[in-house]
Amino acid sequence: MLPQQVHGYLRNFFEQTDCPIITDDDNYLTVQLTIDMDKRIMNRPFYWKYIESTDTDPCPAQLTFVTDQNMLNGNTNGEIVHFGSFRLNQIFQATKELGSYVQMYERVDPLETTIFLTPYLGINFKVSYYCDQTKEMIYSLGINLMTGNIIEEFQTLLCELDLDSDKADQAFPLQYIIKPTRALQRLDAEINNFIQQDDHTWAELAKKRWQRDQRVLDYFYEEVEEKPECYEIEKNALEERYAAKIKVEIINGGLFYLK
Repeated sequence: MLPQQVHGYLRNFFEQTDCPIITDDDNYLTVQLTIDMDKRIMNRPFYWKYIESTDTDPCPAQLTFVTDQNMLNGNTNGEIVHFGSFRLNQIFQATKELGSYVQMYERVDPLETTIFLTPYLGINFKVSYYCDQTKEMIYSLGINLMTGNIIEEFQTLLCELDLDSDKADQAFPLQYIIKPTRALQRLDAEINNFIQQDDHTWAELAKKRWQRDQRVLDYFYEEVEEKPECYEIEKNALEERYAAKIKVEIINGGLFYLK
């Protein structure tokens, strides 16, 4: 996930959660948290317990998120946020809690009479590669539920559109031909295709490190005819540490009716 993708995700997240954006620079973002968002991501329950018990005026935090520290000019102070960072994972979790599924409509010109909107299923996937090291990637895919055409970087497309949870009176959503459950299967297959085409040298290298550590373990017990329980425990620990695993998660998704 590139810095500009992280930046766009944060901007969209805070806009959708009604957190005012104070400064939106190419490389950092300053936002004023709402009370609800402060409670979700700031991890200060004792503060809010005190505020609520004493009926004191609340003061939600204002935060600056640096999305590309290499491009900053001047003395901008803020929290560095990148893919895999604690704060971004925390916001991913908040996204899940607030709404893993949405239904949105593209806004239309009120002067136009009849506008037909095409249905799309959009899904944000997180693919994690696990061994003794971890690699994570985000894929955002959309599928046209009329034609079956798949669009990559679908979230980027959505961020450029004016969307609303309510349909305009002059907008008419088309009934989808491809059912969302079938479309999700198509997107799952596309993700699996991305994984198969990816470079899996990481798994081969992890296997070599596993074999190396296994040889070391065997060396210490080569004189022991009947291996003790601790040997099996250490052997299983090596497998748990080095065995290559791939996990695919859905971060969120929804139906989007677009012009």
